[in-house]
Amino acid sequence: MKRGLLLVDHGSRREQANAVLVQVAEIIRRQSDFAVVHYAHMEIAEPTVAQGFDACVADGAREIIVHPYFLAPGDHYNDTVPRLVAEAAARHPDVRWTITAPLGIHAKLCEVVLERVEAAVDGR
Repeated sequence: MKRGLLLVDHGSRREQANAVLVQVAEIIRRQSDFAVVHYAHMEIAEPTVAQGFDACVADGAREIIVHPYFLAPGDHYNDTVPRLVAEAAARHPDVRWTITAPLGIHAKLCEVVLERVEAAVDGR
């Protein structure tokens, strides 16, 4: 079964902010075994969650793993994203899907924080 990964962030009016998820998707395409990788913005910008889900299906995915590219499990993670994904998936009843946990607490994220702090201090 061909699996797809759909990365979802909040979405922003600032194109620079939206471009981050595009770059994350490109890195994941190169570093993973996923046959299909797409991204979507929960609101404000396109592609929407429905458009991203449809793109995964159009590329042949029959199982879609949705990753909320959020730091914490807030309202968007618990309510908005599941609702948007369920609505998008309803048009594709033959496609399996699941939603992962958000980034959350992870030692590797803490390493990144420390790298950013060190870079800011070194750059003074």
